[in-house]
Order: sequence, then structure tokens, then C-alpha cells
Amino acid sequence: MKPETAPAVAAERLPDTELVERVLAGDARAMEALMRRHNRVLYRTARAILRDDAEAEDAVQDAYIHAYRALDKFRGESKLSTWLVRIAANEALMRRRRNVRLAEVVPIDGTAEEPEPEMRNPDGPERDAVRSQMRHLLEARIDQLPDSYRAVFMLRGVEELSVEETAAALQIPEATVRTRYFRARGLLREALARDIDITMEDAFGFDGARCDRIVAEALKTLGFLLT
Repeated sequence: MKPETAPAVAAERLPDTELVERVLAGDARAMEALMRRHNRVLYRTARAILRDDAEAEDAVQDAYIHAYRALDKFRGESKLSTWLVRIAANEALMRRRRNVRLAEVVPIDGTAEEPEPEMRNPDGPERDAVRSQMRHLLEARIDQLPDSYRAVFMLRGVEELSVEETAAALQIPEATVRTRYFRARGLLREALARDIDITMEDAFGFDGARCDRIVAEALKTLGFLLT
């Protein structure tokens, strides 16, 4: 066993501050642990902005590259997760601006929604099937939110970031976060006509394969920088 392997094994249990120090020292395992820790929130942020799985993955990978190159400038004035989310959001927004197809305007009045299917009792014998159906329906409805509401809802409602963290990540006023989140929930309630909280935890599931793919691609690009 190589001497550096022992401390690297426990990298996933280290605080962000120590992981940052190890990454700056060239520890690839620390970079992997950092990415795995923050992958889901970055992916959900990018996905909320781009509404495209593949584009979101690419945006997150590029965000990690940008973050690594600027890591020595991170001063800890905000949480590392907030700093990374801001980078991912900026990357996703740049991609959306470059892609006219993803910049289409979505109606914000919530009045032209299609009828909702009848829902069964989630506590009955078909609970799992209903939850799966509701999860996919919720994801589709989130995709239909206006661009300015969708990212706020993803961070506040799905990732459960605070108002302050969401405002810092998206670089908008806290009052704007509160307003957009309130309106986004209202639009979703109008569309779903049901309580969406039972499926919030499962929305936009971040499976192991996607996590592994993002980490592998980012590490491949960073390979010539990390030793």
C-alpha cells in the first residue's frame, strides 16, 4: 500500500476546508471526495436551468474544472457548496444563452396546464407505483416552471437550501428568492392539485451511474493538473 493511500481512504469524512487544502496540494482522492459530496446539488442546479440531462452533466463537469482552477482564490467567506453552486449556475446560464432552443419562453400564469390524472391513495397497496408516477409528474411540472422560478425552487424546495444560501448561489436578493419560491409552489399546486411534499425527496434522483460519470470525466480533464 502506498503511503498516501491511508489518509485518502478517509477523504469522504473530511470537512470541506481540509478537502480544499488537500486538493490544492495535488490530492486527486480529495478532489473526487469533494465532487461526490456536492455532485447532486450542482447537477440539480444545472438541470433546473438547462432542462436537459446531458447538458446539465456537461455543465457540472465544466463547473468543477473552473472551480479547481479558482480554488486557491476561495476564502471561505461563504460555504463551499454555495460557491460551487454559483459556478455551476453561471456555467449553465452561459450554456443556455448559447442555445436558443433551451432559451424558449415558458408561460408564467399557470392557467394553460393540461388536466391531471386521477391519483390513488398513496397509503394503499399501489403506493410505490403512485409515488413513481407522482415523481415523474412532478419533474415534468418543475421543468415547465418559468426559468427564473425553476432554479430557485430546485435549491429551496428540493435541495432545501436556506433563503440566504439560495440568494448567494444565484446572486439575487433574498426578497426575490422568497417571492419566486412562493410563486413556484403556487404554480405547482395549481398544476398538480395535490400536496407535492410526499415526492420531494425523490425528485430528479441522482443515481450512482450519473455521479460516477461526472466524477470520472472531471478527473480525466484534471488529470494533467493533479499529481
